Amino acid sequence: MARSNWFAALAAGVCVSLATATAGVAQPVTFKDKTIRIIVGFGPGGGYDSYARMLARHLGQYVPGTPRIVVENMPGAGSLVAVRWLDGPAPKDGTAIVAFNPGLITQSILEPKKVMNINFANYNWVGNLTRDQRICYVWAAKGIKTFDEFRGGQARIFGVPAPGVASWVNIKTMEGLLGLKTKIIAGYKGSADIRIAIERGELDGDCGAWSSLPQDWVDGKKIVPVLKFSRTLPDGAPANIAYAGDLMKSDADKPTLDVVNGAAEIGRPYIASLKVPAPAVAVLRKAFDAAANSAAMKEDSKKARLPLDPMTAAQVQDQLKKIYSAPNEAVARAKAIMKR
Repeated sequence: MARSNWFAALAAGVCVSLATATAGVAQPVTFKDKTIRIIVGFGPGGGYDSYARMLARHLGQYVPGTPRIVVENMPGAGSLVAVRWLDGPAPKDGTAIVAFNPGLITQSILEPKKVMNINFANYNWVGNLTRDQRICYVWAAKGIKTFDEFRGGQARIFGVPAPGVASWVNIKTMEGLLGLKTKIIAGYKGSADIRIAIERGELDGDCGAWSSLPQDWVDGKKIVPVLKFSRTLPDGAPANIAYAGDLMKSDADKPTLDVVNGAAEIGRPYIASLKVPAPAVAVLRKAFDAAANSAAMKEDSKKARLPLDPMTAAQVQDQLKKIYSAPNEAVARAKAIMKR
């Protein structure tokens, strides 16, 4: 072989070897020039929307490429529409994240057909911003001071976006395990609309996260908290609220309460499609954890009165395993209560 041809063959071989080596090395994931959409399964103005917008203010700086982060509202079926969107037209490259109501997790166990047989283990979990510290309250003008007064007498009227959301689960739990008479009106877009109906006197009260209550309602004592589903509440919450776990009438009630209340641990969850590539998911999880634990976001949460108690994706998945492995007897009893 002539020297010139030998050098040409050697150069070609080196190029092929370099190309093969490069192809075998995973390229860093970057979201440069992209927009990450956080889709909220409810209308604007409520707790899920407020938390998502707070996350959006901090998430981008921790994502490689510093993408633009936007929040969009996609209300419907208690946030099920947004979850199903992930399985349909949502992009599968990590630029779509959904914030949804964890009450759907409970419903996926108790009434799977109503959530189209979704198993929430079949999503790429990004994380959870806070465990839900939930209470039920009555509008102060109703003149009710305690839970015993609340469950006595006439049926109490509540509003929900759709059956299966966390507030609906709380209400049905009060009805099935604690003897409260209820009338539930479904179809509200979110908590903002429900609050307006409460102020108008159309609804008696609601159940929700303590952190989502309007500050003027708390400061002005416009509501009376009558029951809590978390043993502990944030600083500033009344200390004398009855705890649901202490009101159970029998030993059989407690595991049933665990079934219906287990998803409350996952209070402000964020998921992506299972089809998003693992490297992109890893980037999102790392950025989420960094943002949720950053000093800037903690300061923002104090100003916005949105407590942070974040969980990593792995911690959420561990909680999901507990929820989906509940005793059959407790699940059966919980199903019966939710169908009433």
